[in-house]
Amino acid sequence: MRYVSLGRTGLRVSPICLGMMTYGSPKWRPWVLDEAASRPFIRSAIESGINFFDTANMYSNGLSEVLTGKLLKEYAKRDEVVIATKVYFHVSDTDMSMDGASASRSTIPPNTSGLSRKHIFSAVDASLKRLGTDYIDLYQIHRWDRSTPIEETMRALDDIVRAGKVRYIGASSMWAWQFAKAQQTAKENGLARFVSMQNHYNLMYREEEREMLPLCRDQGIAIIPWSPLARGFLAGNRKRDDQDKNANNSATVRAKTDEMALRHFYNDAAFNVVDTLTRIAHARGLSNAQVAYAWLLHKGVTAPIVGTSKLQQLEEAISAVDISLSTDEIAELEKPYVPCQILGHV
Repeated sequence: MRYVSLGRTGLRVSPICLGMMTYGSPKWRPWVLDEAASRPFIRSAIESGINFFDTANMYSNGLSEVLTGKLLKEYAKRDEVVIATKVYFHVSDTDMSMDGASASRSTIPPNTSGLSRKHIFSAVDASLKRLGTDYIDLYQIHRWDRSTPIEETMRALDDIVRAGKVRYIGASSMWAWQFAKAQQTAKENGLARFVSMQNHYNLMYREEEREMLPLCRDQGIAIIPWSPLARGFLAGNRKRDDQDKNANNSATVRAKTDEMALRHFYNDAAFNVVDTLTRIAHARGLSNAQVAYAWLLHKGVTAPIVGTSKLQQLEEAISAVDISLSTDEIAELEKPYVPCQILGHV
């Protein structure tokens, strides 16, 4: 496994990041694996040289963080791994079914979500406790908080860095102007700046190429996209009738229950991208996933965040690091793309 710098920092990470949202409790999402089923993935990742692991406090309402900390301790020394987690959404202490990402404001107690100083301070301590560690390598804001002044958020993040609880800070899906505003606010006040952007980017969703990616490349910000396979859609195993949850098809549990994919990806434009990807992958004797990951790495991505529920999927992601695509193949992969509505941060 080769390693790359996380943006302009001295932190070295594997070019594949294991996304830990898949590991936690199936009570939170039916496709999530429990501890026993999760263990082989973390062991295999460590043995393969992956040192970068991404979770969030809201995943399985905190249990993902618990498993991340526990399982990494079993297979690696703390200083040998890079742990990333996130703050913004509410985490329920009592109801695993409550989803901090979709719950209405009326159901969430005040000050238990968002990016206020109060919530960031309490959330980072809760994450440290669940992870069982003294520090978090990369602490990311999960979304933009319109109700909190960015000056307050950046000051709070700087304070937890200075306190030694966090080594670096990062951001996730937002508008490019918001990201630029946050960085400028930090610069003007001598505060810690974001070193990474975890945004929505894959062959099927390329709207980030308009503003966010050029901004990140210009400023030396690491790009660590989520959903590199478009919720698994790019794997090529989805059919048009998968939209019907009652249809007699072979769709996975996630394919039948992933509302975002069901709303946005089941259309002719999306299937045209998959058809092209499948053709190129077959011509190379590779899987769709291998080529989709390789395309991202050719586009200057630091490390796609890979979610895997089968060990073969993890192996495909790791092997993609060594796959080289030609200029013609890249152009052909990109040709069928059709601009679409913004997904992920609004």
